[in-house]
Amino acid sequence: MTEDALNAFVPGPRCRIAGAPSGALAGLDFAVKDLIDVAGWPTGGGNPDWERAHPVPTRHAWVVERLLSAGASIAGKTGTDEVSLGILGENPFTGTPINPAAPDRVPGGSSSGSASAVAGGICDFALGTDTGGSVRVPASFCGLFGIRPTHGRIDFTGICAQAPTSDTVGWLARDAAVFAKVGAALFGEATPTALPQTLLVATDAFGFADPAVADALAPLVDRLAAIVGTRQDVTLAPQGLSVWKDAQRTLQSSEALRTFTPWLDRFNPRMQYGVARNLALASLLTDADRTRAALMREEARLRLRQLLPPGTILCLPTTPFPAPMLGLSISDLAFPRERITCLACLGGLAGSPQVNLPGALVDGAPVGLSIVGGRGTDSTLLAVAQAFA
Repeated sequence: MTEDALNAFVPGPRCRIAGAPSGALAGLDFAVKDLIDVAGWPTGGGNPDWERAHPVPTRHAWVVERLLSAGASIAGKTGTDEVSLGILGENPFTGTPINPAAPDRVPGGSSSGSASAVAGGICDFALGTDTGGSVRVPASFCGLFGIRPTHGRIDFTGICAQAPTSDTVGWLARDAAVFAKVGAALFGEATPTALPQTLLVATDAFGFADPAVADALAPLVDRLAAIVGTRQDVTLAPQGLSVWKDAQRTLQSSEALRTFTPWLDRFNPRMQYGVARNLALASLLTDADRTRAALMREEARLRLRQLLPPGTILCLPTTPFPAPMLGLSISDLAFPRERITCLACLGGLAGSPQVNLPGALVDGAPVGLSIVGGRGTDSTLLAVAQAFA
């Protein structure tokens, strides 16, 4: 499939910047989600009125500078759901990037263009942001390795914020070795050789997924258990995954409204209905709603600390089903979006690192298995991904 046919990159001239002549990532190309600053190139944010409200950046985002210094070269800037407020990858202003692994289905968002470019073989890896699932979901839908790092682990300077207590920047790759090399460059530490000794299987999350997804992921869980050693079934969310989802949605939506209100007030931007509706609904949340959600976040973080001592990781389906078909109505997608968020909410609530492992298909479309570790165990998860591949 040609680059133009994928619609992965932002319209107009392609941003291409050579990396340092030597370094750990020399010879690799990467794409940059259009919420991440590249000096001299507009940050469009997937919305026609975002770019005109923000000057062209004069400095690279920290993560871009780090990768260029390590020798990687920029292959282009990639499309996104509007200002990261989406999970399926459909954008009426810039078009929907093609999912090369399942062209009749959505690519997942909001890092949709990045996933499309990597899955289509245009670049070796790509940057994306993940607040509520925006790297993990397209990684699952497009059959890629993808990471949401520990919250705060990678400097977010030069990146469009949405909900600062949940925002992270991660990356996607086809190859596990490349995936881990990027992590070593960004974290400044070698991928460890020691692997975890205990694998927890979140039975409530597997029960929440479609039966076909649970069946397709079962061999991946068995392979993972063989790599790690001890296997144990656990309940991830005693209060219920939907309760965790509601808490994350309340906190994330409230912060997003606070983040974007100055732009909304000044520019009255054009927005697709679903994005505008969600921001409007956020304005109805109360302090009591936010307090309850914050308390649930504390409970979720305590739960993860209890479940994930050193040497232990947890696995769950990244998404409850493969990518939905293209062109479904807003009404048809409402409930599936909520189901996706029930599995993805863990990242924002707990702030723990999470990696999508590809390798399963349902009806010919990819679905991913996630591994989660304690805060700061990002490199360990990358080591597991390499051993798993």
